[in-house]
Formats: sequence, structure tokens, C-alpha cells
Amino acid sequence: MSGSTSAQQGGSRGARRVAAVSAVVTDAAGRYLLVQRSVSPEAGRWTLPGGRAEPGEPLPDAAAREVLEETGLRVRVGGELGTLERAAPDGGVFEIHCFAAEYRGGAPIASSDAAAVRWAAADELPALELTRGLRELLVRWRLG
Repeated sequence: MSGSTSAQQGGSRGARRVAAVSAVVTDAAGRYLLVQRSVSPEAGRWTLPGGRAEPGEPLPDAAAREVLEETGLRVRVGGELGTLERAAPDGGVFEIHCFAAEYRGGAPIASSDAAAVRWAAADELPALELTRGLRELLVRWRLG
């Protein structure tokens, strides 16, 4: 995929693959939208909103849906930033497609598997407990 970054972070190439999405949502001030995970793995840590894509669902649509479901916010999804792989609990592999997205409206409300929602400026990220590898991905994508 042209222009994307791929990072393999667990799993095997021969394992069952599950399409998933996440979104780097920014607001007019350049802050990032983060959700605090309420479930394992990494419960209590801050991460990007996202989840599984439904069968046949276009990935950008899945990213917008997941942001809305987890945070109550409407976004405009832009280009794909890259992909990464994470081991799924059932032995499969989540293939996570991460998209850039712009905040378009709504009030942040934690729902779905999010314990909390917050906006964070890039200079606040080092003080937050982020999920494994998130800070490095943001730096790689020149976002954090």
C-alpha cells in the first residue's frame, strides 16, 4: 500500500486475519482524541478509538462508526496512515488500519469499551499511560 507504514506487532502471517480500524482524530487546536480502555488487554491505558470492521464494511466507514460508538463524536475520515498487526485473543491476527480523521461535532461521551474520553495536546502525551507502541507509531507517522 503506497504511503502507508506497516508494523508487525504480534501474530503470524498464516493466522486468521480480522480487519480492524483506528483513527487519529484531531480538533481545530491540533489535539488528539484518546479513549481510556476499560477492558483487557491494556485496561486503563489511553489509546486511539477503534475496533473491528463489519464484514463488507468499507474501512473508512468503519473508522467513523467506531469513533462515534466509542466517543459520541462525528468525524470526517481522511487517508490511511498505516497498518499494524496485533495478536487476537483467539489466536488470529487483528490487521488494524489507522486513518487520519477530523473532528466534526458532538460532545465526547465514553461508551462501548471506553472508560473515559479526552483530548490531549502532543506535549501532554509523554505524561499519559498510552497503549503499547502507540507513542512510537505517532512519532513514525510524524504526529506526536
